[in-house]
Amino acid sequence: MSIKAPLRPAPGERPDVLIAVVTYNSAGLIERFLRALPAALTGAGTATVVVVDNDSADGTPDLVRTLAPWVDVVEPGANRGYGAGINVALRHTRARRGVYVLNPDAVPSPGSVARLAQAVEDHPDVGIAVPRIVDRAGRLKFSLRREPTIRRALGEAVLGGHRAARFTAWGDMIRDAEYYADGARADWATGAAMFLAPRTLDAVGQWEEDYFLYSEETDYALRARDVGLHVRLVGDADVVHPGGDMSVSPWLWSLVAVNRTRLYRRRHGAVAGSVYWLIVLLNEGSRSLLGRPTHRAAVRALIRGARDVPRSPQPAAPLAAARRS
Repeated sequence: MSIKAPLRPAPGERPDVLIAVVTYNSAGLIERFLRALPAALTGAGTATVVVVDNDSADGTPDLVRTLAPWVDVVEPGANRGYGAGINVALRHTRARRGVYVLNPDAVPSPGSVARLAQAVEDHPDVGIAVPRIVDRAGRLKFSLRREPTIRRALGEAVLGGHRAARFTAWGDMIRDAEYYADGARADWATGAAMFLAPRTLDAVGQWEEDYFLYSEETDYALRARDVGLHVRLVGDADVVHPGGDMSVSPWLWSLVAVNRTRLYRRRHGAVAGSVYWLIVLLNEGSRSLLGRPTHRAAVRALIRGARDVPRSPQPAAPLAAARRS
């Protein structure tokens, strides 16, 4: 049975909201996402939903067409990565209120899209509004992040990510649950759910495509901040996002390690970038001594560079469903 469509724009008219989704072998999780969308879009106005499928082998595009004929399915014919998929969706149409970038396993709560859109409209210095990320039991997941620095990379290497997060200067992740109140700001947030204001699209433009997966959301949020646009948490907008594939996949973990060093080098130059790379390498190397395959793979990838990380995902790693949260 097909899913009831949200309110769509009249032919030739721009939608109020564009929902941009990138899929890769997402047939096992896309139905729950699609069924949640109409309620999530309540009050947001008209919407165009675009699913860009990165060459799935499990029938994801046909399943989406069957379940939700109102979705615009785009098949580029190759897997060019997450940022490239988002850019395809952005070129599809121009929305009046903004673009909500969502993973297909990030299930938005009823009415949440309107609240995100309202947040960027009410606050001219906000470029990206993000929801609270919760797990399937409704427990808060720490999705807000601080800008990567050499000190924070060192703190993570010495203290571990969770302990370093207790200290603003030493940890990337914001792990204080009380901080996750409406209006909280961050340097960036997990890319599983990001509402982009039209002003952000105008000022920042397209997403970087050469990361393939991971760090492109960090890059985008930091580029928005560079032009004075901030990330703001909307406390009464939720998204259920289980995540977790990164921590068990050597391929995904390698992408994270390599891309975070590439991002830092790109923003801070060769000398600082080399210091950051060395700290990340030492961090991954010390943990690889414990016999963890994810860290061993990251060490190999860091030493050999991005060339060691395959440009197509492993069969067990859905591209758009593997984002950290």
